[in-house]
Amino acid sequence: MTRPLLNRRLDGLGNSIFGVMSARAVATNSVNLGQGFPDVDGPPAIAKAAADAVIAGKGNQYPPATGVPELRNAVARHQQRFYGLRYDPDTEVLITAGATEAIAASLLALLEPGDEVIAFEPYYDSYVANIAMAGGTRVPLTLRAPDFRPDLAELERKITSKTRLLLLNSPHNPTGMVLTRAETETIARIAIERDLLVITDEAYEHLTFDREHIPLATIDGMRGRVVSIGSAGKTFSFTGWKVGWATATPELINAVRTTKQFLTFVSSGPFQYAVAEALDLPGSYYADMAADLKAKRDLMAAGLAEIGFGVYRPDGTYFITTDIAPLGEQDAMEFCRGLPDRAGVVAIPSAVFYDDHPEAGRTMVRFAFCKRPEVLKEALSRLSVLGR
Repeated sequence: MTRPLLNRRLDGLGNSIFGVMSARAVATNSVNLGQGFPDVDGPPAIAKAAADAVIAGKGNQYPPATGVPELRNAVARHQQRFYGLRYDPDTEVLITAGATEAIAASLLALLEPGDEVIAFEPYYDSYVANIAMAGGTRVPLTLRAPDFRPDLAELERKITSKTRLLLLNSPHNPTGMVLTRAETETIARIAIERDLLVITDEAYEHLTFDREHIPLATIDGMRGRVVSIGSAGKTFSFTGWKVGWATATPELINAVRTTKQFLTFVSSGPFQYAVAEALDLPGSYYADMAADLKAKRDLMAAGLAEIGFGVYRPDGTYFITTDIAPLGEQDAMEFCRGLPDRAGVVAIPSAVFYDDHPEAGRTMVRFAFCKRPEVLKEALSRLSVLGR
């Protein structure tokens, strides 16, 4: 056939960098600090709840299309408990196959071909693909070192008559930036004045260290135009369960549900019951999890700085961004390709997240620190050869 097989909207996306680098980790017996998943499972009681659900036959067949009532109610309680947001579990909560599906379903539901979407660059990798699949036009608001703060005056300048929505990620993957209250309020004002919808990816909402996460939906006038997205995988360290959710007004949730039903239809039946229990864990669980990750962040930040990396200490998430220029390196892609052989460690070049301005991430490398301390120490020991 002379016609290309891949839809032209997805041309150039290729294989995910995470799969490529994880394969390199296995082939070279490297410490994998590339992909963002913990190396220790979440609470045993929650794992047992999932096993008990399977044995009891709960969720082994198709669950309800919007999610099991127990989980929808738990999500509603969570939003009320942490943020004071009231959602009707029957009409304003939708359970999805992880946050990734919630994002995809939201973009497919809310975009018409040619609509413009403004999003923080560097992008979580599914954003680029999802916008393309929806026929939208990606408009970057580029976050730059050293602080990765969004230029909100630039955001206003980028809005045109074609702008349909903002796709926001805070806490932000990969930079670890967390929006301040002032920034959140300014974004809300812009969205209201320009009549924009907003999708907020809040997968790392409980993984913050130095700054409080402020959901955009809590700002006056925003509840009716925001789809808020959460993730059990990141909050409870069960990333393979793929349980996420969206909360919004009935009109928005109905739109997202319409597309979601033709993606996975339903998923993760027994795990939904377990996540419902997890969301009701005491506040000490959330505090301890954040404190544990903060200690790991500090361990990695200090160790990488001692080796000679430039280090950008994140306010949240699983990830720490570094600059390899102080090591005399100028190409993060080449650096990361050779790192498994040089040091037995896998990391991700940040340039792959800067689809529109790759030069902004040319010398930056992302490391995941959601691993056991002994694994992080071993990685730092191996990386120390770079500073000699």
